[in-house]
Amino acid sequence: MRTRRAMTPIRASLVGLMLLATPATGASKDTVSCRPMMFEGIGYVLCDVDAGQDLRLWLRDGEGSPIGTFSRLKATVETEGRHLVFAMNAGMYHPDRRPVGLYVENGAELSPLVHSRGGGNFGLAPNGVFCMTRDRFAVIETGRFERNRPDCLFATQSGPMLVIDGELHPRFLEKSDSTYIRNGVGVSADGKHAVFAISDGAVNFHTFARLFRDALDMPQALYFDGSISRLYAPELGRDDLGFPLGPMIGLVAPN
Repeated sequence: MRTRRAMTPIRASLVGLMLLATPATGASKDTVSCRPMMFEGIGYVLCDVDAGQDLRLWLRDGEGSPIGTFSRLKATVETEGRHLVFAMNAGMYHPDRRPVGLYVENGAELSPLVHSRGGGNFGLAPNGVFCMTRDRFAVIETGRFERNRPDCLFATQSGPMLVIDGELHPRFLEKSDSTYIRNGVGVSADGKHAVFAISDGAVNFHTFARLFRDALDMPQALYFDGSISRLYAPELGRDDLGFPLGPMIGLVAPN
């Protein structure tokens, strides 16, 4: 979500959950990571990453210009003799594509933590931070992050939190009519596995959060954005087009 909109503004039975695709036998985790899923009658694409894989955040290219598109991101990765396995937008941003909140890339903080409440989805407290250290992932509520900040190699702040210690965000309404295509990330209890999800159709926050808590058993999950949410997943034939993006996250693998 660009700031123009964002800043102005039970574990249960798995009935209805159906996996529609699984990686081919013998396929590498580095090259097959995304899969479609149905949950409660709604389609999603999930991209799985294990700690230790080459997952990164990007904002600008080597000349300091915002990367902004999947095509430019692919080209950036290819200069290393590697390829982009999947990518999606990863946090809210200003019109010039600067991150709204904390943004850390390769250990360098390029945008500071925002700990004050504000308008829009980003300010729907509690919000949080997705952090990657060298050996694990974490989704951490912003207040906790500020009090005990880990050494993040990559990090992006967004909001709202979707799932907090196994509970849905307290302000989500099950029957809310505020629906968009949405994307976000959940992290396993041991921090060794992350799942990035994007909905195929419009969903509200309550529905999207239940995907992470009830279907994926993720005790912590964070919203990235809605309406501009996009995915690059060539194994599924996805290369979504739209407005230029701010922060992007993706998995890289050798050619």
